[in-house]
Parts: sequence; structure tokens; C-alpha cells
Amino acid sequence: MYIEIDFNSEEAIYVQLQNQIILGIAMDTLQDGDVLPSVRQLADSVGINMHTVNKAYSILRQDGYIQLDRRRGAVVSVDADKRRALQDMKEQLQVLLAKGYCNGVSRQEVHDMVDEIFDQYDGKDNR
Repeated sequence: MYIEIDFNSEEAIYVQLQNQIILGIAMDTLQDGDVLPSVRQLADSVGINMHTVNKAYSILRQDGYIQLDRRRGAVVSVDADKRRALQDMKEQLQVLLAKGYCNGVSRQEVHDMVDEIFDQYDGKDNR
């Protein structure tokens, strides 16, 4: 697993880490049952604090993307609670779409962008 952190980004490091793991799952580079690096290993390889990795892993566990196992460590385990995922997505999209609307982005441009993003995930099972 390759993780790249932008230390100049305004986005928190733990959020960058979470997003890259979620994208890895969506793009099938990380699959259900894959073991993620230990907190110490990931912190050392990326050059960040162990507490940052621990925070990202804890949130990923709470959100249903991984399970924390004493023997195996962090394991990709996607939660099938689709309703919760859709509600979270809707809340985030409402703000993003409002920003786009205020900046003159058309409905068709949004649809085209969504299609383009979903095309990246083609061939994957819908979870």
C-alpha cells in the first residue's frame, strides 16, 4: 500500500490518510480482508506521528471501513450499512452542490463529473 501525504495541505494528515485508504478500497487496490500496516509501520514509512495513524484507523473503524483485530491489526472490512453511507453522502453533497451552484456549475456538468468518477470504479462489485 502506497500512501502519500501532502504536508502543505490545509487538510489534516489523519483525514488525508483516511481518504487514501477509502479510495484504495473503492478502486480495488485494497480489498475486504487485506491487512493494513501496523500503526507503527505506517507512521514510520510515511513520516508521521503514531497518534495520527491511530486517529485515522479509529475513525475508519467507526465508519465501518476496517476492523481492529488484536492478532492481525487493522483489517479492511467494509460495512454493508448502505443507508448510513447514503445519508452521509447526501449531507456532504448538499454543501458541495450548493457551492457549485453558486459558482455557475450546471446540473449536466455535475452529472458528467459523477459519471467520470464512477467510471474509475467500473468492474467492481457494488458493496
